[in-house]
Amino acid sequence: MPLERLIARSVAKPWGVADPRPWTQPSADGTRIGELWYERRDGVIAPPSLLLKLLFTSQPLSIQVHPDDAFAQSIGLPNGKTEAWFIVDAVPGAKVALGLSRTCTPHQLRQSIEDGSISELVVWQSVVAGDVISVPAGTIHAIGGGLIVAEVQQHSDTTFRLFDYGRQRDLHVDCAVAAAHAGVAPMQMASVRLSHQRMLLVSNPHFVLERIDLAADSVWRIEAAQQTSLLVLSGSGRAGSLELTAGEAIIAESDRIEVRVGAAPLSCLVTYVGDV
Repeated sequence: MPLERLIARSVAKPWGVADPRPWTQPSADGTRIGELWYERRDGVIAPPSLLLKLLFTSQPLSIQVHPDDAFAQSIGLPNGKTEAWFIVDAVPGAKVALGLSRTCTPHQLRQSIEDGSISELVVWQSVVAGDVISVPAGTIHAIGGGLIVAEVQQHSDTTFRLFDYGRQRDLHVDCAVAAAHAGVAPMQMASVRLSHQRMLLVSNPHFVLERIDLAADSVWRIEAAQQTSLLVLSGSGRAGSLELTAGEAIIAESDRIEVRVGAAPLSCLVTYVGDV
């Protein structure tokens, strides 16, 4: 696959923001933009095996859970949805929720969804820019307001809502109870410095997520043996013939990406399928 720019598609959400600049332009009709999905151009048959997003939150998202591969396939879907978050920006006191404060039986979880007490069981934690959170499929979770989050995930849009703050959207009680690991969240892995430029943030059976920080006016080569996506967080530069600025994303496979960094350092998230 030759080097290709991913197209950022805006997705409206009730918890989104009216003005997501500088990452993208506001919607012409004033619709709140909650997500940018980085996708291949129209007409390309095969989508990326992973999906990159930026999330903009003015309010909390629903409390939700995603299925693992086994449950997804049992209901006719190709795969589940394990994801990871990189906190790009956060207002003071911003929080995310991951896991429950105690283990619940399926009956107890169902009751907590039906009476709304699930909102008191999730475990909230404060986050700041640069934090990384791994969210394995089956983990009950939520994202609070006041955040910009870069998300990498298995390519799936399957979400089961357990609580939605009175937004009058459907809850998915049966599927949520069947898909959830209703207990304490798995332990987070510590970031590992692979070199002066590379920091390993997340590694699981579905994807690897790294942050790379490249010095100004330098030249680098990224070996994209597997399908590899790069999202620019800050700085500017050029990858092949493509200009890179904050919010731009590119994808390549079985290729070598030559990156020429501009006058300021370039910081990117890199994600790919396979081992480090």
